[in-house]
Amino acid sequence: MGKIILTGDRPTGKLHVGHYVGSLKRRVLLQNSGDFDQTYIMIADAQALTDNIENPEKVRQNIIEVALDYLSCGLDPTKSTLFIQSQIPELCELTFYYMDLVTVARLQRNPTVKAEIQLRNFEASIPVGFFTYPISQAADITAFKATTVPVGEDQLPMIEQTREIVRKFNQVYAPVLVEPDAMLPQTEASRRLPGTDGKAKMSKSLGNCIYLSDTADDVRSKIMTMFTDPTHLQVSDPGHLEGNTVFTYLDAFCTDEHFERYLPDYANLDELKAHYTRGGLGDVKVKKFLNNVLQEELEPIRQKRAEYEKDIPAVYEILKKGSEVARETAAKTLDEVKSAMKINYFDDLELIKSQSEKYGK
Repeated sequence: MGKIILTGDRPTGKLHVGHYVGSLKRRVLLQNSGDFDQTYIMIADAQALTDNIENPEKVRQNIIEVALDYLSCGLDPTKSTLFIQSQIPELCELTFYYMDLVTVARLQRNPTVKAEIQLRNFEASIPVGFFTYPISQAADITAFKATTVPVGEDQLPMIEQTREIVRKFNQVYAPVLVEPDAMLPQTEASRRLPGTDGKAKMSKSLGNCIYLSDTADDVRSKIMTMFTDPTHLQVSDPGHLEGNTVFTYLDAFCTDEHFERYLPDYANLDELKAHYTRGGLGDVKVKKFLNNVLQEELEPIRQKRAEYEKDIPAVYEILKKGSEVARETAAKTLDEVKSAMKINYFDDLELIKSQSEKYGK
């Protein structure tokens, strides 16, 4: 069996540089590597509705935003299958069957579910769809027989739950499903890029995101107001790197070549950090360097997005065709699942024959 990737995002807003450095950039590399037989990229709108049911228009409007971000970053519909989760009804049916393989107690122990429930203040009233989304995610992964699922560390419990469901199904019924492996980000800096205000997570509501679709002026403005070291009041003061958002971003984005182009006084990031920590280097100079680095990274993305924005119907057509391909694959897996569970009554000729013999017909 081939190597297959499944990954995706919830369409609850435009994608930001945290998404880019944490997953999108690597997805493009994996797509182009030739190491995988198939790559499926899912816009997880059904999952997004589990905690946005009162605001479906938010999810609806962000489908195209996420699609534009995907395409502008280099995801290629001739190499990857881009699809919308809700357009694959087979995923719902698989989720329903998998529910019988998981206990309520097991879902309650899932650390990711517990953290997300707390984050959204769902403790008193948890939507069932949100509570069971690890099962839905297992359906997404197994429908395409994904062998590899790129995720952040916070999603590891979800992958483990999928693996448990696969093992239980294969044990009870037949070895139909594939047990996936998680693929973590390669560097510590790319695992969780903080918001521009130093908060642990980028959030649209907090206004601390740099979006892939931001203009050059927007990016520059956000960088120049970025959280650094509150004790670094004078240029001469020694600076601290821990919790300093500017240096966290430089860890994630800059290379030695960037220094050659934009800050030739330093050979690399280690030299810049050393100067900052001993004092004599101002935050403004470091922020200007980061701005140059990010603008270089984001400008090709902005240009490509502008081209796709000229023909939005064509983008929807890409998603439609991708969803048709994805549904065909999911339907094949569902057929295998139903056969293993022996609920494919009308296709089971042996069953029909045995029942006929039983009643003497």
